[in-house]
Amino acid sequence: MFDNFTPFDIEAGDVRFKGVTGGAGAPVLLLHGYPQTHVVWRHIAPVLARSYAVIAPDLPGYGDSRILSPAPRWTKRRVAHALVELMRALGHERFAIVGHDRGARAGYRLALDHPARVAAYASLTVVPIVDALDAVNHSFAMNAWHWFFLSQPADLPERMLAADPDAFIERALAKGAGGLDRVDPAALDAYRRAFRDPDVRHAMCEDYRAAVEEDSDYDRIDRARGARLACPVLVLWSTSERAGQIRTPIDIWRAWANDVSGCGIGGGHLLPEESHEEVLRELVPFLARHVPTKES
Repeated sequence: MFDNFTPFDIEAGDVRFKGVTGGAGAPVLLLHGYPQTHVVWRHIAPVLARSYAVIAPDLPGYGDSRILSPAPRWTKRRVAHALVELMRALGHERFAIVGHDRGARAGYRLALDHPARVAAYASLTVVPIVDALDAVNHSFAMNAWHWFFLSQPADLPERMLAADPDAFIERALAKGAGGLDRVDPAALDAYRRAFRDPDVRHAMCEDYRAAVEEDSDYDRIDRARGARLACPVLVLWSTSERAGQIRTPIDIWRAWANDVSGCGIGGGHLLPEESHEEVLRELVPFLARHVPTKES
């Protein structure tokens, strides 16, 4: 799925990261979301690699990236630090980030905690955790029920997921993509294979536990002190997901950054999966404006 890309296997920041890298130029870090792996970038990474050095890892504990030290909990802050170490190991001190879902949450935490590292940031389908939680209502809870299931104390969700992991991930992907038939069979096989591993399922649960506890606390502290992303921000979202909502993601992100642009895109939650052409239509010119085609 990644022709002309090279697999990597690198220990950095208490993680044995696996993923792929390809292309040349200024670095662009692609961060996938739940319940996927770096495979979600198979349509987008080759296009970006024409102009940039593209790095697409599995997030810590997801896919084939293994956590070497489980404690303390893998908050987005700890994930961000590990990603900085990964990029340094690959020779990149400053880079752009494109994140979807959970990867976008790790991405904005990295941009807040390590502002000198991030040249530009693109968020696909995500607003800051604190804003998402503050807006929880009946509709949100019904649509994103997995937030509250996966974040239950260990090891209740893990035991329940073990009963039929394929059925769970297939339902999650079908809901996100608007039908399981809209996910490439080869990609679906990769996601199933990863989710069958109990360590991967546990890492996902820990990810969601951190989101409703430490991560939201970090967000509240940063919001109260007026912390802002120093880099330009591109925000893309699913128009169907946010139908009927008064505030747009751009409105929300403007409380966190001075330079925010973006738009809604047709399709469901899995924008890199089902709406990659529309994503590229917005992402390519955004990167061209803010990221040099050759690393300085």
